Amino acid sequence: MIYLELLFGFLKVGFFAFGGAYGAIPLIRDVVLSYGWIGDEMLTYMIAVSESTPGPIMVNLATYVGSSQAGLPGALIATAAVVLPSFIIILVIMVLLKRILKNPWVQAVLRGLKPCIIGIILATGVYMILNHCFLNLNDFSVDITATLMTAGLSLVYFGSRKVLKNGISPIALIGLSAVAGIAVYGL
Repeated sequence: MIYLELLFGFLKVGFFAFGGAYGAIPLIRDVVLSYGWIGDEMLTYMIAVSESTPGPIMVNLATYVGSSQAGLPGALIATAAVVLPSFIIILVIMVLLKRILKNPWVQAVLRGLKPCIIGIILATGVYMILNHCFLNLNDFSVDITATLMTAGLSLVYFGSRKVLKNGISPIALIGLSAVAGIAVYGL
C-alpha cells in the first residue's frame, strides 16, 4: 500500500510542479503532510539536506521521503514517479519536433538562420580580438602579449587543419588557450 501511495503522491508532484524546485516545495509539503509520511519539522530538515546535496531538489526530496517510508524500493518508486512526467513530456516534444524539422518551411528558416549565427559569432570574435589586442583604439597602442597569443592560437588552429583531417577540436583549443593564458598572465 505504501508503494502505491508513494507512486501516486509523487506522480502528482511530478505532473503539477511548475516553476522549478522552489515552486515545487509547497506541493511536495502538501503531499507529504496529507499522507502523513513525515512531520513539518522533518520536512524542513530534508529540504535543507536536499538543497545541499547534488541534484535537483525535487528528486532529492522524493528519494529521501521514499527511503524514509519504504527503504530502497520506496526511494526508487518515489524518484521514478517524480521524474516520469517530465520524461514523458520531453519524449513527446522530441517526437513532435522531429516531425516539425522535416517540414520544408522550417528547413528554409533554419538554413537562413545559419549565416546570421555565423556572423554574430564572427563579429563577437573580431570585437574581442580588437578589444584585447589594442589597448586604446584612439591612438592604436597594441598589447604585444595578447596579439602574439592570438596569432599563436590562430596558427595552431589553422595549421592543425592542414595537418589533421578535421583540425584541432574546439575543446582542445579552449584548453590550450587556458593553459597559455595561465602561463603568460598567471605567472
